[in-house]
Amino acid sequence: MSPKREKAMVPQAEFRSYYGKPILKPPAWKVPDVPGYLFLGGLAGASATMAAAATLTGRPELAKIGHLAAAGGALGSVGALVHDLGRPERFLNMLRVFKVTSPLSVGSWILAPFSGLAVAAAGSQLTGIFPRLGALAGWGAGALGPAMCTYTAVLLADTAVPAWHEAHPYLPFVFAGSAMSSGAGMALVAAPVASTRPVVRVGLLGAAMETAALTTVERSLGVVSEPYHSGRPGTLLKAAKVLTATGAGLSLFGRRSRVAAVAAGAAYLAAGICTRFGVYHAGVESTKDPKYVVTPQRERLAARH
Repeated sequence: MSPKREKAMVPQAEFRSYYGKPILKPPAWKVPDVPGYLFLGGLAGASATMAAAATLTGRPELAKIGHLAAAGGALGSVGALVHDLGRPERFLNMLRVFKVTSPLSVGSWILAPFSGLAVAAAGSQLTGIFPRLGALAGWGAGALGPAMCTYTAVLLADTAVPAWHEAHPYLPFVFAGSAMSSGAGMALVAAPVASTRPVVRVGLLGAAMETAALTTVERSLGVVSEPYHSGRPGTLLKAAKVLTATGAGLSLFGRRSRVAAVAAGAAYLAAGICTRFGVYHAGVESTKDPKYVVTPQRERLAARH
């Protein structure tokens, strides 16, 4: 017979922080600057890659829209980041070094050349000047597009913010899928119906990826999943799912109807905004309750013994 387990003489202690104060300070980033930076960067990256693919497959109208969307998104993303930093030279100072172990440093060196290449490609498209250099710039921006879609997710996950850090295996897929559907959304709004067939496929793939990854985040992080489906973040992310599904459904009719294509594109774009704002606010909320910091730490410690 196995020996009887000794009965505990005192109840299991519940975690309480010092005077109930938060352990972490919430992110000091500005709203809507940083969520806008996250959204516009993803839109720009996906649009640049779609423009390169459209050029490769002989769809010049779709390529032009992609180049313009990439340039506009890149400039807007840089503008939002600089406004959050307060002074333009702070962004330039981040380019003084390149540190492979720093997502912020790597991200700065993705954003800066991508923006220059995207603007150069769009400028060549609009003016017809230096077409070969413009084409090379477009290929360069397209190559950097996937990194633009996902590096901000790595940037968030590398912080101590529980809702972002614990979601690090899934957050890049959330952002990549959202960026793909946003890029498709911009093309559906602006491109002729006859050229949107490949865009519809990209949007559906992005919608599926984002929805699957976001659902995993909401269900697989234990207590840290709570901020993703409660309060303001929960409302925003629920809206994102509804808008993504609406955009996907309407896009199937967009091949024949201009109205349906524009409505689908608008739904995709609105969903992308809701996703970025929802993820951002989930991170902020997770810093306010100490249980989101301590509970995962205790669970990992218990798993080792």
